[in-house]
Amino acid sequence: MKKYVLLLPIAFLAACGKSAADDKSSAPPPPAHVVVTSVIQRDQPVYREWIGTTQGDVNADIRPKVDGYLLRRAYQEGSYVQRGQLLFEIDTRQAQAQLRQAEANLEQARAGLAKSEHDVQRYEPLAAEKALSQQELDNARSARAAAQATVGALQAAVEQARLNVAWTRVTSPISGIAGLATQQVGDLVSPQTILTTVSTVDPIRVAYQVSEQEYLQFQSDPAMRNAELELVLADGSVFPHKGHIALSGRDVDVKTGTITTIGLFPNPGNVLRPGQYAKVRAVTNVRHNALLVPQRAVNELQGIEQVGVVNADNTVTVRTVKAGERVGSDWIIEEGLAPGEHVIVEGFSRVKSGAKVVPQDAATVADTTSRSTSAAK
Repeated sequence: MKKYVLLLPIAFLAACGKSAADDKSSAPPPPAHVVVTSVIQRDQPVYREWIGTTQGDVNADIRPKVDGYLLRRAYQEGSYVQRGQLLFEIDTRQAQAQLRQAEANLEQARAGLAKSEHDVQRYEPLAAEKALSQQELDNARSARAAAQATVGALQAAVEQARLNVAWTRVTSPISGIAGLATQQVGDLVSPQTILTTVSTVDPIRVAYQVSEQEYLQFQSDPAMRNAELELVLADGSVFPHKGHIALSGRDVDVKTGTITTIGLFPNPGNVLRPGQYAKVRAVTNVRHNALLVPQRAVNELQGIEQVGVVNADNTVTVRTVKAGERVGSDWIIEEGLAPGEHVIVEGFSRVKSGAKVVPQDAATVADTTSRSTSAAK
C-alpha cells in the first residue's frame, strides 16, 4: 500500500511536466524583425540611358611635312597646347642645303636671263637695218622667254625650299590636348609618320548608340529631340554641365539595329578626355503623382511581382503589384499600392500574410549602421 502512495506524487509531477512542455512547443514564434520604408508619391522624371564614349570634337593627326631626323619634342605630353605652338623640331641641315642649292640655281638662271635680254636688245636694231636676219632675232627672243620661265620656276623652287626649312618646326594646327608622342628623338620621320594627335575637348563629343525605335521617337517628338543630356561618369558622379544632341549618323547598323548619335557637352577646364566611358541620359517623360518603392521591396516569383505591406497593427499583407519603369534604384508602381503605405525592404522571405512583425524604419537603420561604422573606425 505504501508503494502506491509513493508513486502517485511522481506520476502527478510527470504529467505536469509533460503538459508544460506541450504548451511551450505550441507557443507561436516571436514576431520577425523587418526593415520597412514608405511608398513615396511625387512627380518623377523618367530617364533613358545609353553607354557612350567621349571623343575630341576635332582630332588632328600631327605629321611632319618634310623628311628628317627628329631633334626635339617641344611640348609636355597630355598638356593643353595653343594653335601655332611648337610641338617638334626636325634636323634642318638637309632643308638648309636644299635651300642654298635652289638659291644658287636661281642666281644662275637670272644670269642667263640677263644675257638673253642683252642679246635681244643688241639684235633688234641690227635686224631693223637688215644687218641681221629675222630668224636670228626670233631665236634670241625665244631664248629670252625660256630664260624668264626658268627664272620663274627656280623662284618657286626657292620658295618651296624656304617652306621646307620652316616645316622642320612642327606646330599645332588647333588648340587642344596633345597626346603622347609616337616617335622619339633621333627617329627618322616622313610625311607619312604620325607624331601625335591634338584634340579639341571643349566642347567634347560623346558618341552613343540608340535603337532605331528610339531614333524615330526623337525625330517625331521635338521635346525629346531637344532634351538636355546628362553625363554620368565612371565614378557615379553627374557631370555638372548639360549637353545636347548635336547630330545622328547617316545610317542604321544592320547588325545591331542602332544608329550612332553624338552629344555635345561644354568641358571647361578640360576635365573630360577622349576615350572615357560614361552614361548619357535624357529625361524622356515626367510621370505625375508616381508611386515609387525601392527595387529591393519588389519580389518576383514566376512572373508575379509582390511586396510585403506592413499594416497599422504590424501584421503583414503580401500584395501583388504591377511595376512600371525603373528610376535609379526605385520602381514606379502602376498598381497595387497607395501613398504612405509601408513596404518591407529587408526580411520579406521570413514572413507571410497575417504574420506579426517588428518594423524598423530603413532610414533609422541606415543611420545607426553609419554611426556604428564610424565609431569602429
